Amino acid sequence: MRLLLVVAVALVDSDNRVLIAQRPQGKALAGLWEFPGGKIEPDERPEDALIRELREELGIEVKAPCLAPLTFASHAYDDFHLLMPLYICRKWQGFVQAREGQALKWANPRALRDYPMPPADAPLIPSLIDLLG
Repeated sequence: MRLLLVVAVALVDSDNRVLIAQRPQGKALAGLWEFPGGKIEPDERPEDALIRELREELGIEVKAPCLAPLTFASHAYDDFHLLMPLYICRKWQGFVQAREGQALKWANPRALRDYPMPPADAPLIPSLIDLLG
């Protein structure tokens, strides 16, 4: 089974809310909510992939020292196995904006379960609740 390595981030605002993005129509798992991030390119560090993805998807600039590893997900889909480290970030430059047509939502960590998520994202919620309340 093919291994797919992706990286995600929990962006946390000053009110301890976490940013989630809705997968747009036409993509796999469309309509589900996920943590921002994306695929890690060959020879790319996870932190560099996140910096690139956040610039492309949300128009914000993040510095590597502001990305702290929190937990990870390991999930077997039908045709590949997903490994996804989740970082936490509280500091960035710029204003979060949907640059790829995705809906965005700032959610209280305890409310994250109210949003349908891909199977790999949902198990990350307890770590965020433990950290943020």
